Amino acid sequence: MRLYTKYMAMHLKAQMQYKLSFALTVLGQILVSFTTLLGMWFMLDRFHGVEGFTPAQVLLCFSVILMAYSLAEIFGRGFDLFPRMISNGEFDRALVRPRGLLFQVMSSQMELTRVGRVIQAAAVLIYALPRAGVIWAPDKVLTLLLMIACGAFLFFCLFVVYAAFSFFTLEGLEFMNIFTDGGREFGRYPFSVYGRDALRVLTYAVPLALVQYYPLRYLLGRETVMLYMLSPLLALLFAVPAYLLWRFGLRRYESTGS
Repeated sequence: MRLYTKYMAMHLKAQMQYKLSFALTVLGQILVSFTTLLGMWFMLDRFHGVEGFTPAQVLLCFSVILMAYSLAEIFGRGFDLFPRMISNGEFDRALVRPRGLLFQVMSSQMELTRVGRVIQAAAVLIYALPRAGVIWAPDKVLTLLLMIACGAFLFFCLFVVYAAFSFFTLEGLEFMNIFTDGGREFGRYPFSVYGRDALRVLTYAVPLALVQYYPLRYLLGRETVMLYMLSPLLALLFAVPAYLLWRFGLRRYESTGS
């Protein structure tokens, strides 16, 4: 942990070499997400909700997913750029270092400018929470924290899966964006709006619904079963297939010779 903190400080120092550039990039991240939020706002203002969810509840959903994704991207950016590590031979050098490979890839890049998205997500969350009709109690606070923390971990695992596919091909990896960037975009609304089949896929295959739709229902008082509250913890099990796929790809890795 101490070594990872040192890596983080190193990346922050490097990115802060040009403070104006860093600030403008953070501002750019806020503006990019703001355009998405603006489109949602106009739509919600026109239709006054989606599938029984009020505008404030939809914004709560949006902010949780955006915050979870942004936190994962800050710390998991190295996996998103992993194909480049393979193609330029940097991964070959990582193989002979006395450190864990997952740690090396994770610490190779930290996108600290994504804090702009975290700031925006926090602002929308602060706006939505008092308007979403949540009856606050300790279990509701815990549910919200689990949604964000487990959501961030799940997106991080999806970045690991993306990197694992790079062992087999450096081309055509865009389809994985359906689950990373696509998960963030689809997560703007409760997953139930996409139909039962999509909800099943997002529950059992790529368990994004476990950190969004089901705990959201508990948070809003539509479900009282504790399983809905604890469903984000079930999403942590996705780490098992993600890690196994990484190990499977690693065993079949052949050096680029770079």
